[in-house]
Amino acid sequence: MTWLRAPRVLAGPGIWSFEHRVRPKEEPHEIAVPQLIAGAVISFLCAWLLWSLLMNDYLGPYWKWPLEVMLPDSWREGNAGVVSSFVYMALILGVIVTLFGRVGRWPTLVRRLLAPVGRRVWKRLPGWLAPKAPGALPGGALLLRAVAALAVAWLLWEWCTDKTRDSSLLMLQLENLTPPNGDAASYVYYSASYSLIDLVIVLAVLAPFGCWTEVWRRHAPPGWRRKGEADATDATDAPVLQVDQAEWAELRAAGAGDAAERLAREARAGLMNDVDHARIGRAWESVRVQTSRFPAFVESVQRHGSAACGHPSGARDLSVRTARHDLLTGQVRIGTASDDIRNPYDRRGTGAALDPAVLGTSLLAVGPPGAGKTSRLVRPVLEAMCLQALAGRAAVVSVGAAGDGPAGDDAFDAVVRVGHRESPCDLDLYGGTSDPDEAAAVLAEALVGDMAAAAPGGESRRAATVLGQLLGPFRTAHGRFPGVAELRELLDGAPEAMTALRTALEAAGEQGALRELDARERQAARAGDAGTLLADRIALLDRPAFAGFFDPTGQTRQVSLRALDRPLRVRIDLPERGHADASRILARLVLAQFTECAVARADRSVFACLVLDDASHVVTQEALRGLQRLRSANAGVVLTLRALDDVPEPLRGALLGTVGCRMAFAGVTTWDGARFAEVWGKAWVETRDVTDRQIVSDEPFTKLMHSIRRLVTGKDVTAKAVTVRTVERERWSASDLANAVPAGHAVLSVTSVTGETAPPVLVDLRG
Repeated sequence: MTWLRAPRVLAGPGIWSFEHRVRPKEEPHEIAVPQLIAGAVISFLCAWLLWSLLMNDYLGPYWKWPLEVMLPDSWREGNAGVVSSFVYMALILGVIVTLFGRVGRWPTLVRRLLAPVGRRVWKRLPGWLAPKAPGALPGGALLLRAVAALAVAWLLWEWCTDKTRDSSLLMLQLENLTPPNGDAASYVYYSASYSLIDLVIVLAVLAPFGCWTEVWRRHAPPGWRRKGEADATDATDAPVLQVDQAEWAELRAAGAGDAAERLAREARAGLMNDVDHARIGRAWESVRVQTSRFPAFVESVQRHGSAACGHPSGARDLSVRTARHDLLTGQVRIGTASDDIRNPYDRRGTGAALDPAVLGTSLLAVGPPGAGKTSRLVRPVLEAMCLQALAGRAAVVSVGAAGDGPAGDDAFDAVVRVGHRESPCDLDLYGGTSDPDEAAAVLAEALVGDMAAAAPGGESRRAATVLGQLLGPFRTAHGRFPGVAELRELLDGAPEAMTALRTALEAAGEQGALRELDARERQAARAGDAGTLLADRIALLDRPAFAGFFDPTGQTRQVSLRALDRPLRVRIDLPERGHADASRILARLVLAQFTECAVARADRSVFACLVLDDASHVVTQEALRGLQRLRSANAGVVLTLRALDDVPEPLRGALLGTVGCRMAFAGVTTWDGARFAEVWGKAWVETRDVTDRQIVSDEPFTKLMHSIRRLVTGKDVTAKAVTVRTVERERWSASDLANAVPAGHAVLSVTSVTGETAPPVLVDLRG
């Protein structure tokens, strides 16, 4: 359960919190390595000189006065006096080493030069000898490794300090490093000192191999562990997520000790994965809201253990994961912030992540084909949402072209393959609603939303009125909405269809519905009626390839987005090849139904997410209004575009302003980059202008020296002048977005539903 014990620093939106290390806001001034080496050598020589002066009494006996004052008279003679003297000298030596080490920056030099070499050597060692992830080791194997390393350390120390061999390390130290004064007490002191130093070195070398730090973290007294965690928390300004560490203290406090103990036992045994922990945690949250569920929850946990409160599909994980996920925070890692000068210093090298808190403001990604939108953005987000759905925390709907789905069929509960006769599920054309006006508005948005400005009357509301005049009477007469073929006949004004509908209404005595039908017939006789346009558009769905789909009679297994209040996983494959216009109509239909159903949910505790891969010609005015309402409904949409040209010109700026997360992939055009640069705004930056001014002197000696220098270097003698200014510049210019974003990278900015924002950051999506 290493993933559960790891610290999670909540440093801000879009930052991968798992084992995140907070960096300073401003870049610290790093000293050059040659300067560090020179300073370390000089400080070492000074320390050596001072120690030599003290040992040879060149500085007088003053430095020994504290020892003479504190030492009792009974200790001045014999071994006690000698040992006390050597201990005092060791303390003085420690003070000198500490003082000159800080002055000479010895720790910094070790960290800059030796630590990287040690990490590279450690990575090249085999995993059985040098474990790369000690936290992943089982408890028994970890203790066995620790004891074995301790035994090896003891044997190695005994071998190094063997006094019976002249070639042992201790004997060599005594022979070459000890002053030959013949004093037995001095020999004992030096022998003990060298043995202790050798022991410390051996333990320091073997500690990583024995994973003693991990053993301490797992088995140290709880009070000491909490103190260390508190110290780590105080060391940073960002809050740290406090985790129960699979002990389920709240469940124990509620009186379900047996259930908590079983969960903790299975967690320690590795039988509980992150989905199980998140799912049971979600179920416990619902129990705290509705206490009547407590007995059923405890019974399920005691019976099934970590498999309790399962997803309706029975799945406890995805068969394949291609990205790193942290279900405790709901994050999925999509890349790493590049070490680029345009990135804020505190974000360089940190992980970039997405979670429901930022996806709730919706995300727009723009990039040419092959830039990585599907493989490096859509697929990780879909995996995260599917895992969240298995944990009972999210509902996800994926819409994309058939044949290139970012996730397999086993990752979803329902797969709708529009245009495939073997599709296991069908799509509800009316979104599961029983209100004719609502169904008409959604269907009108799908059919003519992209051409509302060119439609007769200039608004899509006329199209919704026409559909309402037909859907309402038809439902009144037949108890259901019409199918695609039936709706096409009614919009065309076919005499047989209209007469049959009128006869059914007259037989039922529905005078209100008859008045609606009469109004439809009168409007159909007028020039420029919207019914003709609607009939042409619905005809795109009334094709032989779609025969048997959109059946309103209930004979097929239909997927309705009214179920977004449950952890549902749905994938809809659109027939892209040969039916491009029909695919766009269906994409607009799903988007309109999603925005309507997500807002109308009574239970909004489940995060609803729509992932629309390739939203070309899908964004409309009504769709933008729907996106704005999703923030308060615990829902969000992920849209990908090849270019902003796929969105009508009047809506491009509004689209970028509506979504809270924006992502520009490598290869965007300058025109699209200008839109992103405008919405990302400007920032105050510090610029340094360096100018060289030639030095002209009238003094003969100075002129001679300048001439010699000019003869040697070939350059005039100049003096540099540095001007520091604070100016306002674009965070990312259109030229930078179009030309300076490397392949496999993207510029990402996020905003959380609480309004917390993060500046645009260049992200390497490959790591």
